[in-house]
Amino acid sequence: MALRVAIVGGGLGGLAAALFLRAAGVEASVYEQAAELREVGAGIVVSPNMVRPLARIDLAAQLPAFAVRLEEAWEFRRWQDGRVLFSQKMGDECERLYGAPCYVAHRCDLLALFQNALPPSLLHLDHRCISVRDNGESVELAFARRDGSEVRVSVDVVIGADGIHSVIRDAIAPKVDARFSGLCAFRCLVPAGRAPAMALRPVQSVWLGPRRHFVHYPISGGRFVNVVAIVPAGDWRTESWTASGEISDLQREFAGWDARVHQLIDSATDTKRWAMYDRMPLERWSVGRVSLLGDAAHAMLPFLGQGAAQAIEDAFALAECLRGMESGSVVEALVRYGAIRRPRATQVQLMSRGREVRNHFPDGPEQEKRDRELAEGDPLRQSAWLYGYGQDASPAGA
Repeated sequence: MALRVAIVGGGLGGLAAALFLRAAGVEASVYEQAAELREVGAGIVVSPNMVRPLARIDLAAQLPAFAVRLEEAWEFRRWQDGRVLFSQKMGDECERLYGAPCYVAHRCDLLALFQNALPPSLLHLDHRCISVRDNGESVELAFARRDGSEVRVSVDVVIGADGIHSVIRDAIAPKVDARFSGLCAFRCLVPAGRAPAMALRPVQSVWLGPRRHFVHYPISGGRFVNVVAIVPAGDWRTESWTASGEISDLQREFAGWDARVHQLIDSATDTKRWAMYDRMPLERWSVGRVSLLGDAAHAMLPFLGQGAAQAIEDAFALAECLRGMESGSVVEALVRYGAIRRPRATQVQLMSRGREVRNHFPDGPEQEKRDRELAEGDPLRQSAWLYGYGQDASPAGA
C-alpha cells in the first residue's frame, strides 16, 4: 500500500517537500491554511546549497527566468559615503567552487515555481490544522475551513512545515520560548526605475553603520530592488512578516547615511516591519509518525541568508529517508531524517546568532579593525561549510 504523507504548511519548505517526495515515489498532500497561496517577505538568497537539490527535480534550470544571478560581487559599503570596504567576485567562481550559481529572487516567484510543478490535486488550501493525533498505526489530522466546516484526514506520516508558530511542533515538542534579538527588520520593494543605478547591478550590497545595517539587491529579473534594513527594535515586538511599518520610521533610522540609501527608502511606497526572534534548537524533530521541517524545526535569524536553503535541504533529506518506505517502517525513517538534518540545521541556526554585532560596530577602533579584516577576507571560500554541504554525495551534489 502506498505511503500516505500529509504536509502541513504550503510555504517554500512544504511545497519543496511534496516535490522531492513525489520524485522519490511518495505522493504527499499539502494542507495550507490560507485561501490562496502567496509568499511574503520579498527577497531571498538562493544559495548553491539550495540550487543543487532543485537541480535534482529539474527546477534549477528555470531559476534564470526570474532570479538574478549574482555575477560581479557581493559587497560591503561604508554608511556615510558608500565607500566599498570589500567586494567579492561571485558568478563563475561560485559555480566552480560549489557546482551551482548563487541567485537572489522574490519569494513569490520561487513559490510560484514550486506550485506550478505540483499537481493541483495535491494542494489543499483553506485548511487550518486544529489537531494532530498519532495513534501508532496512523496519524489523524483535523482541519477547520472558513465556512465553518471541518475536514479529517488519516495518513501514515505528518510533516509540520507550518513555520515559526507551528501547530505541529507544539503538538510533539516541549514549548520553546522565542528568543528576542533586540532588533527588528524593515522590508520593502523599490521599482527599478526609481532606484539608483548602483542598486540595479547583480550584486548584494550590505551597508554597515553604527547599530544598524542596510541590504539591497535586484530581484524579479531586475524589475525591483529588494531592501532589508536591520535596526534596533525599540518598543517593536511584533513577530510577523505581514505587519506594516512606516516609511517615516525607516527614514529616521538612517538619518545621515549616504544619499543613495535615502533614495531607495524614499522610493518605497510601503514597508513591512517585524521583530526578530529565533528559538533554541530542539532536542528532537520527530515523535512517532510526526516530524518537522524548515522554520517549524529550526527558526533562525536571517544573517546567514539560510532559512529557506535549510528548509530545502530538509525536504531533500526527508524524501531520501522515506524513499521506498512502507507504513510500518516510517518511524525509524523519521528518526534517521532527524539524525541527518538536526546537527546541520542546529549549526546554521546557532551560527546565525550574533553576526549582526560585527556589522553594527560604532565608528572607532573595532570598526576600523573589522574593515581591515573585510578587505583581507575571502568569504566565498570561507562559506564552504554552508555552500558546499552535500556536494560530494553524488556527481550532481545534494
